[in-house]
Amino acid sequence: MRTWIFWLVAAAVVAGIFGLTRFVTNDYFFFAGYVVLQYVVMATAWNILGGYTGYVNFGTAGFYALGAYSSVVLHKLFEPPMVVLILAGGLVSGVVGLGMGYLTLRLRGVFFAIATLALAIVLETLITNWDYVGGSRGVYIIRPAAAPFFQGGYIQYLFLVMLILAGMAVCVARSIEHSKLGYGLATIRDDELAAETAGVPTLKLKLIATVLSGALMGMAGAPLPYYITYLDPSSAFNLALAVNSIAMPMVGGTANWIGPVLGAVFLATVQQVATVTISSALNLLFVGVILVSFVVIAPNGIIGWFGRGKRRRQG
Repeated sequence: MRTWIFWLVAAAVVAGIFGLTRFVTNDYFFFAGYVVLQYVVMATAWNILGGYTGYVNFGTAGFYALGAYSSVVLHKLFEPPMVVLILAGGLVSGVVGLGMGYLTLRLRGVFFAIATLALAIVLETLITNWDYVGGSRGVYIIRPAAAPFFQGGYIQYLFLVMLILAGMAVCVARSIEHSKLGYGLATIRDDELAAETAGVPTLKLKLIATVLSGALMGMAGAPLPYYITYLDPSSAFNLALAVNSIAMPMVGGTANWIGPVLGAVFLATVQQVATVTISSALNLLFVGVILVSFVVIAPNGIIGWFGRGKRRRQG
């Protein structure tokens, strides 16, 4: 797809969803839609490091929580507008991602994955013992009664904010995929030793991927305190979030930018429907069953499965 066509389609999709929201009166649509779009951002962010580069990150909840608690700190200081909170969350998580990269990106495979998981645990321990942000007891955030420059309710406003973030994350992922950076990351994923031998600056590229991935996760977490109005370590460092952020790109396909979007929309929608019709406690069970099914039936995800079918028809 040509670049200008992609941007045109992306703008049309965002505008179309925005237009549809004007006819929706049930706030649950916006609550559920926010979660789906949040997972689009998280899955896309994870794929920049895990899919494009081949480094599996188990610390997604840590970056997400950093964005959320950055908002808490700023809210207690001077209550800035949402755009400032999002930028601050992205900056903090990006800087932590840079530090994590310097410490861990020389590790590979399971060792890197364990190191990122350890980072999330360390961050959760620090937050739990930091009284200024509520510590283990949590903190309440009073949601504004009205949204700035928007006539609808604040939940609708947060939904639109996350819609814009999702669109931005997808655009960043697609731009990386079709750039010199993306090709360099692909060589690292395919054979890092060969890439180093060929002169590819592997550490530099991995650091860029880690910073971008962490920053997007932090930006996704920044609106969370206003969404749930009560934030504690268990909700910020959510196991379901970490599992979903990895499972969604796997289900959709990690080879390109559209796979995480499809996986996030599919799995998050299934979970939201299950929450309403069956039980919210079964969310991770559904994720596990679907993920195992895809590993057996379509190990390359939805995109890989359709691509394989297309090649068979052409052959």
